[in-house]
Amino acid sequence: MEIRSESVGLRSEKLGGLSPVIPRKRLQVWFIRVCSSILVWTCLVQLVAVGELWHPRFITNLTTRFSQIAGPLHVAGNYTSNGFLKVSCNGGLNQMRSAICDMVAVARLLNLTLVVPELDKTSFWADPSDFEDIFDVRHFIDSLRDEVRIVRRLPKRISKKYRHGVLEMPPVSWSNENYYLQQILPLFNKSKVLHFNRTDARLANNMIPLELQKLRCRVNFQALKFTPQIESLGHKLVHILHQRGPFMALHLRYEMDMLAFSGCTHGCKQEEAEELKRLRYAYPWWREKEINSVERRSQGLCPLTPEEAALVLQALGVDKETQIYVAAGEIYGSERRLAALRAAFPRIVSFLLLDFLNIHCFIHEILASQISSGEEGNTIRSIGAAAVPEPFISNGCPGFYGLSS
Repeated sequence: MEIRSESVGLRSEKLGGLSPVIPRKRLQVWFIRVCSSILVWTCLVQLVAVGELWHPRFITNLTTRFSQIAGPLHVAGNYTSNGFLKVSCNGGLNQMRSAICDMVAVARLLNLTLVVPELDKTSFWADPSDFEDIFDVRHFIDSLRDEVRIVRRLPKRISKKYRHGVLEMPPVSWSNENYYLQQILPLFNKSKVLHFNRTDARLANNMIPLELQKLRCRVNFQALKFTPQIESLGHKLVHILHQRGPFMALHLRYEMDMLAFSGCTHGCKQEEAEELKRLRYAYPWWREKEINSVERRSQGLCPLTPEEAALVLQALGVDKETQIYVAAGEIYGSERRLAALRAAFPRIVSFLLLDFLNIHCFIHEILASQISSGEEGNTIRSIGAAAVPEPFISNGCPGFYGLSS
């Protein structure tokens, strides 16, 4: 018994002797952490100071990045979801963007969980892009989390339950909130998943609650942000145009699909009018097939022709030397229809009217700006361009879109 007591006492003494060592080690660890933090922040301050010295926009961009990373998230909305809403948008990008705003408002009105919308891949444009290829998905979900619950895809348990198909339908066009509350919401008593396969103009523009209108605007101007790659390319385009003087963007809505859909053939040749009519019949969901172009035009339902656009710009007093950026697809009738506009405003800028030389001159401008800013040129690869020929790299670009330097 005595021996046992002595051993216990000896063990207690050893433990007691080690106890002061533990706080000392902890103190060393905390000291190292504090010194490391001070060192990191000192380096960061110096980096910002040097960046501001060499590049005035550095600190602004850095502050923006920090606000994006560490900015407060909206508090998630607290409501019981009545089900899941899947939507397949249709039409061009602007039409689909407007439809997404509508569908977010509908999901909020009915307390539904919205699945990230699917974009149209079967339209005239045949664009294979998904939502995340064009818009910042994470920002879209997070920026609306206080209003609408949005998920990237249906949960697995829901997908398994409805693997044989979900209720699919197009909502009635130009409907107000009463239609959705009285006709659509009861459908979720039978099925927890509903798929809207058409979204163009399915919510009325006017006479709906103010809160829904505000939410529409919030989606359009805040939630639907382009991906960083697209935004970067857009900023570079504007910068290059701005360097060469005043410019304006003209959404000349005179593409083949628009003319076929509206039935407007003023100024077209007979064979062109027939081609537009065939295209109209090729799309069964375009309801109107036989359209009187003269009558439609007299009702003011046709887009401005390039010739009329030139007259309007001249009447508005737009200077002849102003760069006109044609923000549209391929103009139907090509150079024949653009002749009047080009004669009035020679400095027309358009992607689809560039020849091989001018495309590479444009790429050279972007490449030069990226080299000067230390970027790696991912934007060039993202637009699928070929390598810039050596003569243009060594000698510079002799012109831009047919414009003099």
